[in-house]
Amino acid sequence: MAASDPETAQSQMDEIDALSSIYGDDWCVVDEDERIFCIKISDCLEQPKWTLCLQVILPSEYPAAAPPIYQLNAPWLRGQDYMELANSLEEIYVKNLGESILYLWVEKIREVLIEKSQLSDTGPNVEKITEEIDEDDEDNEGDYSLEYQPVQEDTVKTLNFVISESQEDEELPPINHGNPISDRRSTFQAHLAPVVSPKQVKMVLAKLHENKKIASATHNIYAYRIYCEDKQTYLQDCEDDGETAAGGRLLHLMQILNVRNVLVVVSRWYGGIRLGPDRFKHINNCARNILVEYSYTSSAEESSKQLGKNKRVRKDKKRTEH
Repeated sequence: MAASDPETAQSQMDEIDALSSIYGDDWCVVDEDERIFCIKISDCLEQPKWTLCLQVILPSEYPAAAPPIYQLNAPWLRGQDYMELANSLEEIYVKNLGESILYLWVEKIREVLIEKSQLSDTGPNVEKITEEIDEDDEDNEGDYSLEYQPVQEDTVKTLNFVISESQEDEELPPINHGNPISDRRSTFQAHLAPVVSPKQVKMVLAKLHENKKIASATHNIYAYRIYCEDKQTYLQDCEDDGETAAGGRLLHLMQILNVRNVLVVVSRWYGGIRLGPDRFKHINNCARNILVEYSYTSSAEESSKQLGKNKRVRKDKKRTEH
């Protein structure tokens, strides 16, 4: 991602290095090239009761002239709680225009979580779900805060269900294959299929595993998102296939890009040399490339710029009204 000028680029690099050093394993690089990062925040380190995931995209103009594009992810964070926290983050941005603010955001969120912990003997009482509730309408402040419901690790996998009769005659969707990425004898390749039901997801996965090369991959990581028009919800799930946290990161990327009715599988053939965090970068790069290639999304950078532009236009409008 090209920053607007060397000074802004250096400012971003310095902030990212500092946050990585401060928060350690809680700081996660989702996609380094597109400046997508995630940090897990909790009320305490030893026995956390309240947790939240802050996910950000850093536009090329940040911090000089644009805010971070952010998501606040927690099963309990809805309605008034969500709006109050979003307003607090916006206030911090307005008070610190042109400055790096991610640390201030993280600590403000932690402060809110600590307050909730002190007011409650137990953690949030949330029904575990595997669907994303699309509560935001076009007029919501969520135009650069894309709220979603993360998949819970201990929920029953969405694919383990009884297929209804209406789905039994569904056809196998077309399957597309992306260009492979190779690094230190490991190879990564993405596969994509349009899907509108979990039945089709199972059909595509079964078809892919008929290919001996794909079946022999060390990992076949996948994630899918299906929009249910009648319920206005997203049916979604992911699978690591032994590559810890890779499925969740892939799903996060798809949520940020706001894609729907698509399954992405990334195969990795391990070459004997450990790649460390680079493996996640390759997995997400493969996925993003094939989503862009088949017109499910523009680049993440373009999406970030547009969201930031919308936010600035809305702020200008508010100033005019006052």
